[in-house]
Amino acid sequence: MPTTPPTPPQSSPSLPVSDGAPGLTVVGDSFLRDGRPHRIVSAAIHYFRIRPELWLDRLLRLRAMGVNTVETYIAWNVHEPEPGRFDFDGPQDVAAFITTAAGLGLDVIVRPGPFICAEWEFGGLPGWLLADPLLRLRRNEPRYLAAVDAWFDILLPVLTPLQAGRGGPVVAIQVENEYGSFANETAHLDYLRQGLLRRGVDCLLFTADGAADGFQLGGGLPGVLASATFGSRPEAALATLRRHQPEGPLFVSEYWHGWFDHWGEAHHVRDPEEAAQVLDALLAAGASVNIYMGHGGTNFGWHNGANHTGTAYQPTVTSYDYGAPVGEAGELTEKFHRFREVIARHQGPNPHPLPPPHPRLTPRRLRAEAAVPLRGSLDLLAKAHHLPQPEPMEALGQSLGLIHYRTRLRGPLRQAELSVDGLADRAQVFLDGVELGVLERDHPDQGLTLAVPAAGAELELLVENQGRINYGPLLTDRKGISGGVRLDNQYQFGWEIRPLPLSDLTPLDFSRDGPADADGASTSASTSASAAVSVGPTFHRFTVTLDRPADGFLALPGWTKGMLWLNGFALGRYWDRGPQQTLYAPAPLWRTGSNEIIVLELHRAGDELELTDTPRLGVADGTAVPQW
Repeated sequence: MPTTPPTPPQSSPSLPVSDGAPGLTVVGDSFLRDGRPHRIVSAAIHYFRIRPELWLDRLLRLRAMGVNTVETYIAWNVHEPEPGRFDFDGPQDVAAFITTAAGLGLDVIVRPGPFICAEWEFGGLPGWLLADPLLRLRRNEPRYLAAVDAWFDILLPVLTPLQAGRGGPVVAIQVENEYGSFANETAHLDYLRQGLLRRGVDCLLFTADGAADGFQLGGGLPGVLASATFGSRPEAALATLRRHQPEGPLFVSEYWHGWFDHWGEAHHVRDPEEAAQVLDALLAAGASVNIYMGHGGTNFGWHNGANHTGTAYQPTVTSYDYGAPVGEAGELTEKFHRFREVIARHQGPNPHPLPPPHPRLTPRRLRAEAAVPLRGSLDLLAKAHHLPQPEPMEALGQSLGLIHYRTRLRGPLRQAELSVDGLADRAQVFLDGVELGVLERDHPDQGLTLAVPAAGAELELLVENQGRINYGPLLTDRKGISGGVRLDNQYQFGWEIRPLPLSDLTPLDFSRDGPADADGASTSASTSASAAVSVGPTFHRFTVTLDRPADGFLALPGWTKGMLWLNGFALGRYWDRGPQQTLYAPAPLWRTGSNEIIVLELHRAGDELELTDTPRLGVADGTAVPQW
């Protein structure tokens, strides 16, 4: 267990001063790098949103834009997906990412959270934290602090040897993230700060909060450099930061030049010239700036986060292109060129050449070769839990994906209203294999009318975790069913529950003579047609042969909602609500020769899958970033 939480620090807000130490230090209103005057011109890039084979390429592109630093969050949930099981290999090798940046002469700013927001699933926190109903997030609560301490005990030895004072590129580390947008427990921030110091962090520490009085008051930490996050009105934003920190360098830890998208909303864009003007104003004011995002990347798999307005749940799309200067597939956009000009004007000529564009796959259309219904594959994909009432994913050791609930209803009932308490986020409801409709968390009073014959009926609910909330006060976002299922006012008991993270699809059997019917038995229909099983949750298998790998985009015109895997890798979700219409399929995921694509369509399949060379992120609404 952690030690007793300290009392809030009572020291004055003056900042630490050093003028000769290695690394990044503060003197007055300026940064020094190894004792010389320095301005941070940084770009945000998240290693966990990029295939590791592309880390070098994306970093080269950001360096060519003129930055001297890159910044990355660290997503706890990709490194500790289960309690005590840590992963720092391959796509999770954050030390390799940082070392790659160092090899290009770039400094690195690290933001280890433990909470990061980032429009990432649960703000980077692991879903298994929610298995303990007594744990309280982001505060000095013993259970939460014990989990954070155990995580930092593993993470910090990975990071501390990479600090600038030890010859590495890490010049600054953030304490938590935008805490003033959540709470004002200064003692919690200081507990995290002391934990960093105790584990060997000796580089510059800072906090980051929105450029409004309430945010800065809640998230500031005496003796630690404060920074601001905002996207517009730079003069007012910097004035707010200076009001709360009269002395110290002006540091914009997130300049939001773009924005992210939610399913069912319009695609966000921002005029490149206007965004460049704001960057120019910030640099002209003498501020150091981290451009958020420099390269956005992709919310691969089930890892997109979600927002909540208080009345509406808003899941984030798969693409995290963010309107960034380096696009999701590495494109050098118009914003890249405008930012490059602005940075050169303030920092001097850029000696680095522009990397060439990447090759793209030749467009083509594919038809499914086989299809297998999910219902007939449940026993192949999951172990059943037999419990009295529905339980949420976290109670069964699951964080991501789908979860299937099944019970037997007693009859006869001429008419009853089916409702679900504590639904998160979206349930397809079936009676004897026939879909009755869909229930969603935004409509808790909504129900479905059904009748049960004298012999009884089998009720099934397939629930999707569409992304845990990553920002604001509603973070405790358990998935699946956390209340109960009622017929009228009567709770139904006796459930068979199957967690479906779908992390391994190899048990699926596409080799039968025909697609399985609702009970899993083979039928005589041909599996060569794309619509062999066209209605209901069904896996569809495609193959495509390539002469060589290259970047591509996959579209599903006429399809409804689901998830797509490329050669076993969960590429991401699609939904006909838009705005996103294509999924980025980067070259490292393709193979020379035969490639397998599996699509889990939850409703009605289209006729074809389209492989294209052009992204379609949706109709733009011209919306810039929020005005704070």
